[in-house]
Amino acid sequence: MYPPVEPDVHGLLDVGEGNLLYWEACGDAGAAPALVLHGGPGSGCTPGQRRMFDPRRHRVVLVDQRNCGRSRPHAADPGTDLGANTTGRLVADIERLRTHLGIDRWLVYGASWGSTLALAYAQAHPRSVRRMVLCGVTMTRRREVDWLFGGVGRFLPEAWERFCGAVPEAAGDGGVVAAYAARMEDADPAVRDAAARAWTDWEDAVVAHEDRGDPRAYSGRPDRDRSAFVRICTRYFANAAWLEEGALLAGAPRLAGIPGVLVHGRLDLGSPLESAWQLRRAWPDARLVVVDDAGHTGSPAMRARVLAALNG
Repeated sequence: MYPPVEPDVHGLLDVGEGNLLYWEACGDAGAAPALVLHGGPGSGCTPGQRRMFDPRRHRVVLVDQRNCGRSRPHAADPGTDLGANTTGRLVADIERLRTHLGIDRWLVYGASWGSTLALAYAQAHPRSVRRMVLCGVTMTRRREVDWLFGGVGRFLPEAWERFCGAVPEAAGDGGVVAAYAARMEDADPAVRDAAARAWTDWEDAVVAHEDRGDPRAYSGRPDRDRSAFVRICTRYFANAAWLEEGALLAGAPRLAGIPGVLVHGRLDLGSPLESAWQLRRAWPDARLVVVDDAGHTGSPAMRARVLAALNG
């Protein structure tokens, strides 16, 4: 990781429908532009993400996606309407930000959910993307959502039982995510808080088995951030991110001419390697780097591969 760096400029971009998008930029103003797309969805950016880029070689732009982080209005406020928070609108926001900043083309980096958003953006606006680096690859297909909130429970039966037990109204695996999404819209703050805690406990359980997994990776967030994260996550996953099943894989040929590096941990239980493997076969200019000792939360070896891909 590079030394800590502070943004020298930041702002709130009006993207319409009452939404203000927080963005910031750091690094050499004359260097090659790069965009960071955070995970979640609904996590927001972190200062550590600035340190993944050599500030002498990159002008790094970080953005908090709609209704999370420092963007406004915030999803933790139950009065915030999330009806205008969809994948298509996030893609439009990114392109509007690029135009606002006067950037021609940029490197796009996305991890986890950020890789889905990066793929959707690049397929919609291939001329805006110089190259891509994706880590913990997912395309948020229904089959991937069903695995993370269903199939993987076979490996974690105790945690899965607790997760399902918190929403007894759910009917089978497919109904669990929708049940949590409904609870995150409940008028009772105690209901919303209990659902958010149960959801993040499950996400923690999926990564906690990893050698470097943090058992509080999700539940350890401040209450406000946790609430926004779960409210946005459940909405996106209940709707399969408003993407036709397999659309990003089928659209991979649109990325022809855009160099890409896919970095994925072989031990990633929540987002199995299969998705990155399939994407590599469909994307003619992508290279897949499999890190044998890493899961979804990574490892020193995985971080080194990502840094090399970003700064090489």
